Amino acid sequence: MSQFFMHEKNNLVNEAIEGILLSTPWHNLRRLDLGDEIRVVVRSDWDKSKVALISGGGSGHEPAHAGFVGKGMLTAAVCGDIFASPSVDAVLNAIVNVTGEAGCLLIVKNYTGDRLNFGLAAEKAKNLGYKVELVMVQDDIALPENPQPRGIAGTALIHKIAGFAAEQGQPLDAVKALAQRAIDATFSIGLAFATCHTPGEQRDERVAAGHSELGMGIHGEPGVVTLDTQDSRQISSIMTDKLAQVLPEGRQALLLINNLGGFSQLELALLTREVLQSPLAARITHLMGPATLVSALDMKGFSLTLLALEAPFLEALNAPVQVLGWVPVYDFAPINLQSAERVASALDFDPSDNAAVAEIVERVTQTLIDLESELNALDAKVGDGDTGSTFAAGARKIQRGLQEKQLPLNELPTLLALTGEQLASVMGGSGGVLMSILFTSAGQKLEEGSALPQALMHGLARLKHYGGAEPGHRTLVDALQPALEALVAGESLAVAAEAARQGAEATALMPSAKAGRSAYLNQQSLDGVKDPGAYAVEKVLAALVK
Repeated sequence: MSQFFMHEKNNLVNEAIEGILLSTPWHNLRRLDLGDEIRVVVRSDWDKSKVALISGGGSGHEPAHAGFVGKGMLTAAVCGDIFASPSVDAVLNAIVNVTGEAGCLLIVKNYTGDRLNFGLAAEKAKNLGYKVELVMVQDDIALPENPQPRGIAGTALIHKIAGFAAEQGQPLDAVKALAQRAIDATFSIGLAFATCHTPGEQRDERVAAGHSELGMGIHGEPGVVTLDTQDSRQISSIMTDKLAQVLPEGRQALLLINNLGGFSQLELALLTREVLQSPLAARITHLMGPATLVSALDMKGFSLTLLALEAPFLEALNAPVQVLGWVPVYDFAPINLQSAERVASALDFDPSDNAAVAEIVERVTQTLIDLESELNALDAKVGDGDTGSTFAAGARKIQRGLQEKQLPLNELPTLLALTGEQLASVMGGSGGVLMSILFTSAGQKLEEGSALPQALMHGLARLKHYGGAEPGHRTLVDALQPALEALVAGESLAVAAEAARQGAEATALMPSAKAGRSAYLNQQSLDGVKDPGAYAVEKVLAALVK
């Protein structure tokens, strides 16, 4: 089944255009009243006294192209159906309605449909007496042997540079010349992990899990090669190397990092870091993004664009505009850390050895590390999918201290307090804080002379106090409390482990959760699934019994 937010596919583009018109803060956009089949978004403040700039193409690349209509950029955008070029008639109507004596420049991405439809419309307009010129954006370097390179994200830069020249009142030949010079200085390459969801259609699943496709087109066209990796560093190295090879010798560049629609902000931040750690960074002086300028619906991918800089380009790119889709240019500056004073540990201890305690610590931590993927998968069904990673992060921290002989193994109260302190620093979310409360409170009780089971039970009581969980709430408490109760009663570790197992099993039958992320889920989502925290307790105690 296709996954796309819409009412009726046939009305999708027209209704989306209405949304664009409604969302401009300058109230400066209109749609030409030419019927549902011709979709032309224009500046409402246009008086035809300057060179008109017209671009467009298939919809699905938003904010391109309607998002670039406004003062300082495009005069009009002609919108086709999803990934389909607008008709000759639509382009011709756009030309006729916005072009005055100064003429107009068509900025076209280099695809067959766009070349033909915009080109024929230009010829028809000339026959009607209009001054029309056309430039073709062909910035894609992914297919070096292709005699017709595609136009991709670099198109937005051409809109901006040409738009500045037109806004300054420059004549048509000067606007065209500047646009062509910018086109010749623009180089882009894209990569995707998966194609996009086209409305009403099944997604093309040709890219296998764990792979990526270099040079995938903005309509999902096959790229130049499939890479057997999704590693950020490897991919960034491949792409920046290719860009460095085409950037003219001795030229500095602006870098545009463009989201094709499906990359998260976290991934884009990492991408930015990787690219700016590459050798190419030495030639980058200005940045744009990461941002979505020319998308491919929800394609899980991105593109990188270099513009070999000239002073007129920078002046144009920095000029103010009144458009929805543009993002500012900024200077590239390396990372500088702010000096800071780290809060020192309140614990004063000397590392010590204890073989029996070391064996327990090793077994507990390794069990949690080994469970990482299984716990994440379990948590993905009833939570946010990170329980395994959270527990494993804490376990690795403690295990590293064990391996480096930096733990007070012969001083159990201090060991528990140190465990609590370190878990709070490395385990994300509420889990780390709750575990820290448990171990810190237990360490305090041990210091006061309590036995270990009683101390741990006290720690659990404080965890419940602050966390709000009780038995029956479908949390790790359901496994940990019966296990500790057995130990406090003098039962063996095996009996305690069995109590934990039964408690964890019971969570799979509980109709609802009263604490944690699972509290937001219904019974159908929880039915038959053990609580991940309770399952972790079960497996740790089982490992200690072996």
